[in-house]
Amino acid sequence: MKTRKLGRTTLEVPPIMLGGNVYGWTLGEAESLRQLDQAFEAGLNFIDTADVYSRWVPGHVGGESETILGKWFAGSGKRTGVVLATKVGMDMGEGRAGLAADYIVRAVEDSLRRLQTDYIDLYQSHKDDEKTPLDETLGAYQKLIEQGKVRYVGASNYSGARLREAMEAGKQAGAASYVTLQPLYNLMERAGYETDMAPVVAEYGLSVVPYFSLAAGFLTGKYRKPEDAAGKARGGMVGKYIDDRGFRVLAALDDVAGRVGATPASVALAWLIAKPAVTPIASATSAAQLKDLIAAADLTLDAAAMAQLDAASGTA
Repeated sequence: MKTRKLGRTTLEVPPIMLGGNVYGWTLGEAESLRQLDQAFEAGLNFIDTADVYSRWVPGHVGGESETILGKWFAGSGKRTGVVLATKVGMDMGEGRAGLAADYIVRAVEDSLRRLQTDYIDLYQSHKDDEKTPLDETLGAYQKLIEQGKVRYVGASNYSGARLREAMEAGKQAGAASYVTLQPLYNLMERAGYETDMAPVVAEYGLSVVPYFSLAAGFLTGKYRKPEDAAGKARGGMVGKYIDDRGFRVLAALDDVAGRVGATPASVALAWLIAKPAVTPIASATSAAQLKDLIAAADLTLDAAAMAQLDAASGTA
């Protein structure tokens, strides 16, 4: 599998980032461990998780995904061959949330313990914390970098304006600087990123690792009428896409997929990979879905296919 340099880092990563949000949620521990082995063997060694995954599941407290990854690292011995990304900042209960320096120091230790590692390649602010000064957050990250516990830091769910403020704050304070942005971006969700964040990304030379790259599964083509989403784990998320525009996008994906001999999911991911500095995150809950991710990493769409998909999806 080909690799690319991740923004202003020394990290070489594949064109796809494997989403770990499903580990311990829609994918059990044994299945998760098998998938991690299969992904690694295929060269898919760039993995994203977060401390909060999967606290939303009844009976879960957060950290379930990191814990499974930690078991895999301990059992496989493959930690040094993986580019590992996790996040901090979402509500973990009992007042554990945000990006204050003292909380980051505690949260990173919890993540390192669950992950059974002594360093994190990419530590990301899961969402903006407007109550905490940006230089305080970035200063805390700088100390973690100096201690060797974190290699690089990234931002997620920041507006373009706040991302620019953060980049300038880090520069002025001589503190850590974000090297990646993790926004919502896919064929169904384009305007927010392309109009607000992309100019800042280009200005500061950041890499982009968008989440929900397959629009919560809609772009796989398995949700084509409301009843397809009924009762599914992400059914409520995809319902808003089942309309005329969504049907246009699926039709374009079907057409391109037929021409290039790929699945709609692989094509949707390849569209993102072709965008400047973008390495999409996608998760899989079956061997077939993982195969689609691996195939997308080596799929190059021609100009006609890109134009067709751009036209069908518009800028919404």
